[in-house]
Amino acid sequence: MRINKFLPFAFIYFFLNTVGLPFGLTWMVLLAPFFYAWVMLKRKKEIVLPFLIVLLPFIFMHTVVVGVELKTYAVSLLNIVMVYIFCQAFYTFLKVCQDPEQIFRKILIINFSFCLIGIVFFFTPWDYFFWINQDLTTGIPQFRRFKLFTYEASHYATMFMPVFFFYLLQYLFRQNTIRNAWLLPMLFLPFILSFSLGVIGAGLLALIITGLIYSRQLLVKRRVLNAIINTGAIVTSILFILVFYFRNNALFIRLLNISSGSDLSAKGRINDSFILARKMLEEKSEWWGIGIGQIKLLAHDIVAGYYLYVNEFVATIPNAMAETLAIFGWWGFWLKLLIEILLFFYTRVWTNYYRLLLFIFIFIYQFTGSFITNLAEYVIWILAFTNVFGQFDVKIYKPESTGAGITTS
Repeated sequence: MRINKFLPFAFIYFFLNTVGLPFGLTWMVLLAPFFYAWVMLKRKKEIVLPFLIVLLPFIFMHTVVVGVELKTYAVSLLNIVMVYIFCQAFYTFLKVCQDPEQIFRKILIINFSFCLIGIVFFFTPWDYFFWINQDLTTGIPQFRRFKLFTYEASHYATMFMPVFFFYLLQYLFRQNTIRNAWLLPMLFLPFILSFSLGVIGAGLLALIITGLIYSRQLLVKRRVLNAIINTGAIVTSILFILVFYFRNNALFIRLLNISSGSDLSAKGRINDSFILARKMLEEKSEWWGIGIGQIKLLAHDIVAGYYLYVNEFVATIPNAMAETLAIFGWWGFWLKLLIEILLFFYTRVWTNYYRLLLFIFIFIYQFTGSFITNLAEYVIWILAFTNVFGQFDVKIYKPESTGAGITTS
């Protein structure tokens, strides 16, 4: 059997990207020089210069007008450029790879195998290889969540989302070649183990919104309707059991804390991130931001004063849009949103179920978590704006009641 030449890189990205590296570095970013040469060879087109031209007004304002620590700024700028090169390489891969589904399938199977191995490790002293032990919320200290080989459970869940949506649509449209008895555990077990409510919530909203937009096209499909009914019945049964027999469970406690505003993780990612970003802008420039790489320098005292920290820590903003606001100011904040909206219409995202699901998910999630150099976020954006999986185009599905099945129009 011939192995897809891109599979080793996909394996490194999904399973080994941060292994053996200090926090903030990834193997995919370190491979940027190789990716740059490959993209130039394939597309015969300069990719870095246009990106630097877009950044030039910010670079000028940060270094000349606002004022930054130049060494830190230069290193962080280089990191962002290498992230951009990875994005160009991933886009090129989508254009030249003839069978990306084969890679998705391998990731799905290997990931499920690691989930099963991780469950075994959960009961051993070596659980830290697969699990992260952290305070989940007020009243639930030291809660273990599955992270695989990444540094955080939510990041792992975000990386898995493109695979999840792909095979969920295959299941709903009766395209799957993996038996349902295996496919459904492969899809849902990673999210259950990660216990990432932010990712799960954004994914659920994406499914609901897409379902409402295309309700006429989707509800006439028997498997879609059955999935909605069965999911509702299962969720109702689980909630009934939890309410009457396990009321003090981790899910209920965290949801209660989130609703009351006492969940420090949700509050820190959503509310506090924007408050801290605004405080940083007050120190430098509201419209141009504080500059790349300056958060860990400028924000330490601001974060320490806001949270009344006394121990040493590295200041970060755990929210992609709030971090964008802090670094690039309001110009950068609105520019990012404008680019997302323009690309939504230019690439006609709504014409493909898969792309629409990914767009809605990541558009919501960027306001609740992530960070500006998060490769998983950019992979999702690129998949949303690139029509790779035409089998999920909205127009090619006719109601099953007509007996037409799947047709190409």
